[in-house]
Amino acid sequence: MRYNYLIKSALIAALGGLLFGFDTAVISGTTTALEEVYGLSKFSLGLTVAVALIGTIIGALVAAKPADVYGRKNMLFIISAVYFVSAIGSAFAWDWYSFVIFRLIGGLGVGAASVVSPLYIAEISPAHMRGRLVAFTQFNIVLGLLLAFASNYYISSLDLGAVEWRWMFGVEAVPAALFFVLLFLTPYSPRWLVRQNRTQEAQATLGKLGLDDQEAMDQIEDIKQSIDTQHHDLQEPLFQRAYTKPIMLAFAIAMFNQLSGINALMYYAPTIFKMAGSGEESALLQTVGVGVINLFFTMMAMTVIDRFGRRTLMLVCSFGYIISLSVVAWAFFTYGDDFAGGRPSEGGIIVLISLGVFIASHAFGQGAVIWVFLSEIFPNRVRAKGQAFGSFVHWFMAAAISWTFPIIAEISGGYTFAFYAVMMVVQLFWVIKIMPETKGVSLENIQKKLGIT
Repeated sequence: MRYNYLIKSALIAALGGLLFGFDTAVISGTTTALEEVYGLSKFSLGLTVAVALIGTIIGALVAAKPADVYGRKNMLFIISAVYFVSAIGSAFAWDWYSFVIFRLIGGLGVGAASVVSPLYIAEISPAHMRGRLVAFTQFNIVLGLLLAFASNYYISSLDLGAVEWRWMFGVEAVPAALFFVLLFLTPYSPRWLVRQNRTQEAQATLGKLGLDDQEAMDQIEDIKQSIDTQHHDLQEPLFQRAYTKPIMLAFAIAMFNQLSGINALMYYAPTIFKMAGSGEESALLQTVGVGVINLFFTMMAMTVIDRFGRRTLMLVCSFGYIISLSVVAWAFFTYGDDFAGGRPSEGGIIVLISLGVFIASHAFGQGAVIWVFLSEIFPNRVRAKGQAFGSFVHWFMAAAISWTFPIIAEISGGYTFAFYAVMMVVQLFWVIKIMPETKGVSLENIQKKLGIT
């Protein structure tokens, strides 16, 4: 098959997303144990959960320069090693401070992976397949989330006692090691090779990725023109008037992604279900159900993102967000006394179904689109910096949401989800009025479409 090597390389690079998802969600099954072991207040628990997200902010910020200098592939090697160290360190943490440090290290890997994995896949992919292939990253993020939820549930069923939470973190070392080994089978990004004046290697790589000789030569010429070293410095800053439009687009999509409350659900899913009246084991099992829904609708999005486009998926998800979050808010306002008393009620079922619709909406829209869109809208000469900026905004907002959720939700679950619903109304207007469509357009032509010379 013409694109076998391309697909294999994209799948391997997307394993950075699987570890991203696993590392993000694994802590959801350990929050109760961490509160007890380390005697955490709600504020301290929020900090403990959010510290990995602080790491992602740093990782996203620092990933761009080494990805440009040393290459996307070499950065993926480093990221796999960081995940491994974090998994082992978190499992064997000897006190709260060491645990926080190792979680921070894991966050560095997640932040860097959110920049480098989609960036690498976008740069090796032809325009007509780019959406699906970059969405492999999101598919693996979601698969990682599901594996974390399922792993937590399985480990909790083994009755391992005081070390149970340590096993939940430690198992991540296995996929991290596998990721490191498989990376030896992938090529360097041809666009990065052109930036390094390694044109012959770039042409050979494009041939392996499915282009014939003429297509490879044409592609290399387009890349050279988009870089345009006669008029632009390859080290030029991202923040200048010429790049205002992609910067604002990246800021908006990344901000709205987290203002939906998605990471509050990912990090605190069992807590939210317990808030709605579920027992401990039932809440963990319902969390696995969230992961299954997420995976299924991500797969659906991957099949249509290059056919219907990024903007259409965002429109669909915006309506799904607004309806589901509004119903969850209403349920907390209406059945809050029952939830607080731990009494089962129809409100708990309403919350469970509505959060299922919410996660389906996210998976079909924002979840599938964000990493594709961020990897497309910046020119070759600043793409790594632009991807890093979008990831930084995403993770900064994720940290803010995750840190504040336990405090705000303790005051009122209803107002919390109502706020998220209002933010999704604003997102809907942004999609309708501002967001451009990028499906089927080469990276170099997207640059022209956005008016960047």
